[in-house]
Amino acid sequence: MKRSTHEAFLRKLQNAVVLAGLSMLIPCSSAFAQAPDNSKTNQQDRDKGSATADQQAENQVDRDLARKIRKSIMDDKSLSGYAHNVKVIARGGTVMLKGPVRSEEEKTAIEAKAVEIAGATNVKNELTVKPKSE
Repeated sequence: MKRSTHEAFLRKLQNAVVLAGLSMLIPCSSAFAQAPDNSKTNQQDRDKGSATADQQAENQVDRDLARKIRKSIMDDKSLSGYAHNVKVIARGGTVMLKGPVRSEEEKTAIEAKAVEIAGATNVKNELTVKPKSE
């Protein structure tokens, strides 16, 4: 091949590869560009005065308390992903449990774990049951 013919061939090949890559990338990027609509999920956190995870106390005692309860929940592999993601908020030795779980049994199990660590009078259970149909 002559040099100019060879260079033209390489340019066409390079353009074809770039276009092929873009044709695959563009549909993928538009599929992932949409933010999920979870506006119904966190309705309970919109009430003024409602405890949220960012209100977790920063003192060592409360952080350790929340950490121990979260670890206890995460170590229980019988719990659903919902249960593993509940909010555990400790402030002044009081623990608030918030978020959805899949059953009353999970709600009870998580509360029992928190009570075992923090004491019955120090746990406020605001967990909600969300069946699989929701």
